[in-house]
Amino acid sequence: MDYVAHLTLNAGTFIILAVSLHLINGACGQFSLGHAGFWAVGAYAGAAFSVYAPLPVPDFVNLFISCGIGFVAAAIAGIIIGVPCLRLRGDYLAIATLGFGEIIRILIINMDSIGGPRGFTNIPNWSNLFWVYLWVVITIVVVTNILKSSTGRAIISIREDEIAAESMGINTFVYKTMAFVIGAGFAGVAGSLFGHAQQFLHPNNFTFMWSVIILLMIILGGLGSTTGAIVGAVVLTALPEVLRFFGDTVSEWRMVIYSLILILLMLLRPEGIFGKKEFSLSWFRARKLTPSGDK
Repeated sequence: MDYVAHLTLNAGTFIILAVSLHLINGACGQFSLGHAGFWAVGAYAGAAFSVYAPLPVPDFVNLFISCGIGFVAAAIAGIIIGVPCLRLRGDYLAIATLGFGEIIRILIINMDSIGGPRGFTNIPNWSNLFWVYLWVVITIVVVTNILKSSTGRAIISIREDEIAAESMGINTFVYKTMAFVIGAGFAGVAGSLFGHAQQFLHPNNFTFMWSVIILLMIILGGLGSTTGAIVGAVVLTALPEVLRFFGDTVSEWRMVIYSLILILLMLLRPEGIFGKKEFSLSWFRARKLTPSGDK
């Protein structure tokens, strides 16, 4: 049961990461490969508060303060990387954000106050399923409402055609920076929750490969779909673990099988599971209203 709870908690963390990256990559169309860097900033900033300066208040209040600190720290990092780099496009932006993520990891390794290469220990165990999934709901609600607003329509227009958006008077740099900062901030919240669940942080938890895995989650679910980001996060969190239960032979080859499944999904459905669609209860209502004789 502890194993299932641990896996469910990790899935919640990755849902927050995937939905926040969806705002940057899926909705705004900016190819970022530095999301693990924002995750790391939030994790270490939140953990530093909890270890060195917790307030004499109930643990859940300190956890919320820690998540707020993680959000602010990661959002500031988003501004620092976003202002100079968001004038770049495509591969150039991806390379710049990739470099940022590695710079953050190297800085952490060289900071003894947060454990350096040994890792950051003695983090209090304040995070649990309830608080993680409360933040999952907050993240989904905030991102969904942003995308349904006029701000969201401006962000999506940049993804569809940035030149056309500029010609219509949309300040593309401001909206790209806004999406980048909010997405980075929620990645910081995921980092804080992750640190307080694991009670230990190490720079190897935030390598470039984690940025790629989070990107794969939103590609698998469907770029441009919040629902797809959620489903992609759950599938790619659970799939490697499910393959463990098919015997020793499969377990040894599970990462190869995992990669082949991803390749097949991309070949058979390159737009992802949901594409740009969102889950809606109207699907079920429409089926009920369709006469049984109609095909």
